[in-house]
Amino acid sequence: MEIIDGKKIAEKIKDEVAAEIQKLNGPRPNLAIILANDRPDSKLYVALKEREAKKVGIDTHLYRLEDATSETELLGVIDFLNFDAIIDGILVQLPLPNIFNTDKVIAAIDPTKDVDGFHLNHPDYIISPVFASVLKILEEIKCPLPGKKVCILFNSDIFGKSLQKILIKAGAVVSLYSLNNFDKLSEAESRVKREEVKVLTREADILITALGLPHFVKKDMLKIGVVVIDVGITQVGDKVLGDVDFADVKDTVAYITPVPGGVGPMTIALLFKNVWEIFKKKKLQV
Repeated sequence: MEIIDGKKIAEKIKDEVAAEIQKLNGPRPNLAIILANDRPDSKLYVALKEREAKKVGIDTHLYRLEDATSETELLGVIDFLNFDAIIDGILVQLPLPNIFNTDKVIAAIDPTKDVDGFHLNHPDYIISPVFASVLKILEEIKCPLPGKKVCILFNSDIFGKSLQKILIKAGAVVSLYSLNNFDKLSEAESRVKREEVKVLTREADILITALGLPHFVKKDMLKIGVVVIDVGITQVGDKVLGDVDFADVKDTVAYITPVPGGVGPMTIALLFKNVWEIFKKKKLQV
């Protein structure tokens, strides 16, 4: 088993972005971050993004809306930022509280400023940092996608179906399985679901999981030599756990991303890369 060091890959990406930004003779890239929830983990992620952005030379502007009581208020801030010439990229920290329609909020962002790459009409040079992380990991371990069987376990259709399109375009054979609301199933229903999942995961050359179900994936669900990319993150007490039971599968997998320290750091680095790409495109249009 080889552990995929997401921190090391992320540092390399950030160094490359920082080196380019340091060559500028003038304004630096600007990222607007909207925080519209009061979750401790979201506040932590935002603080981390602000800190790391400063290191690479990206200026951040935080809009705190934790006490927002209407969707109109949030949409108003997005509209203002869409037309603010100083702002290159806009990031809405997810998840949003239930009073907001997430799809509507994402759709309100100018697609040329959507650094998360979630807008349906985002330009080709912007790719979701999570999806870009998956591709970068496979590139780093020299795992070509053409002909590979990939299984994606997910609870968000936007994530699963969007990633499926990207991987199919790259030549992979992709199977999807949604486990939305799995934690609400009875014990008997859970067992049935697990058996259905195993049929797909045991055939996979590459397993990508983004469930938020701590240690859901066990070694009996995998074939020997599989590549596992664990996108799932769940806070349990003072620990952060992934979807994969690392200790249980370590003798089965060929490569695996740890949690924490795998996909997470890379998504932040590739978010900054998106900001830089947007900034460069804007400069060319001036």
